[in-house]
Amino acid sequence: MGYVLVAAIVLTGAAAAANAATLVVDYDNDGTITINGERTLIIGSYYAAQSDQPYAELAEAGFNLVRTGRNIEEMDNAHAAGLMIWSTVGTLDLEDREGSTEQLLERVNAIKDHPALAFIETVDEPAWTWMKAEPRVPPEPFIKAYPLIKNAAPGRLLYMNHAPTNLVKTMQAYNPGTDIVACDIYPVNPGGLRPMYALFEDGYQGDLNNKTISQVGEYVDKMRRVTGPNRPLLMVLQAFAWEALRREDRDESKVLYPTWEESRFMAFQSLIKGANGIIYWGSHTMPQPSEPWTGIKRVTREIADLAPVLTQPTAAFTPAIEYHEIGHSVDVGVQWLVKEYEDALYVFTCNAYRYPCRATLSGFSEWTTCTVINEDRTLEIVDGGITDDWRAFDVHLYRFEK
Repeated sequence: MGYVLVAAIVLTGAAAAANAATLVVDYDNDGTITINGERTLIIGSYYAAQSDQPYAELAEAGFNLVRTGRNIEEMDNAHAAGLMIWSTVGTLDLEDREGSTEQLLERVNAIKDHPALAFIETVDEPAWTWMKAEPRVPPEPFIKAYPLIKNAAPGRLLYMNHAPTNLVKTMQAYNPGTDIVACDIYPVNPGGLRPMYALFEDGYQGDLNNKTISQVGEYVDKMRRVTGPNRPLLMVLQAFAWEALRREDRDESKVLYPTWEESRFMAFQSLIKGANGIIYWGSHTMPQPSEPWTGIKRVTREIADLAPVLTQPTAAFTPAIEYHEIGHSVDVGVQWLVKEYEDALYVFTCNAYRYPCRATLSGFSEWTTCTVINEDRTLEIVDGGITDDWRAFDVHLYRFEK
């Protein structure tokens, strides 16, 4: 393809983008993000796929959001694939208030009218500094920048991602400077890692007592204390192997990517515990194509297909649960989320316990059939209950119909 034709295509795309309507992005009182008034489950990626069709591959896998630079052609390409985008603009330097205001607004104005733009990110992990208590960027610049960005780009939401390990009160101080709060937690870890950036002395990123992948749900609970019940919360999930981040002296025996089962658990546990969406970080370091990348795309496709259900308000129904003896204590056990959609009741469950469990969920007397979604099986409803087995960190999704 010749240069003139390529240039014409790029200019045509840019012109179409300039003339297209911008998105109106807001959120409901349960934190669910709305796009042009429609409740939307966010499924995002910090990086495009590594293929000839990097944005189309994401869209086919169910992603609806990707981070881009402030390059209009890059934004246009994501938009052409049907994706929304977010870009980073930074924040104010209060020691140079006038100059940094001008620069910040210049960056915002360069992207604000793009029809794919949904979120504007300020600074990543501002409260966190590796191995230190002091914030990398204090809250004040974000609080001062918030009205400037919102006035320049109405109808967009500000996005801020936190590391998982600061105190709740520390992160709460940043809330006036953002709309969306996110948190990254990457628990798939072989153990015994050598010291590296973002890991504590024990070789783990998370700092809770729980070192299993079910710590993701505990961090959702922690971040809900940061956000409160009404602000959007997104969980940033693992699409990389810690050891693979090393550019030199890599120990291949320590390269451990999340499996499909692990990715599925972490994604559904995030949503079951109350996140309003998920975003993946690190896929730029993951071989593509590969089994782990296929696993993540399989998860995002499954979630995207269930998005009409997952974006419904949480149902006012709590099933009863009774565990059955199989030789384990059941520490945490089965967690669930209940939704109603098109005359059916959906119960999304995961086993947050590192051992198997067997349980009966009851309260379903008015329903006659129970289908286990994407497992090609049904369960008999006996005395208003269903009995099932969960492997360690297993996910079962149920649809009840009359």
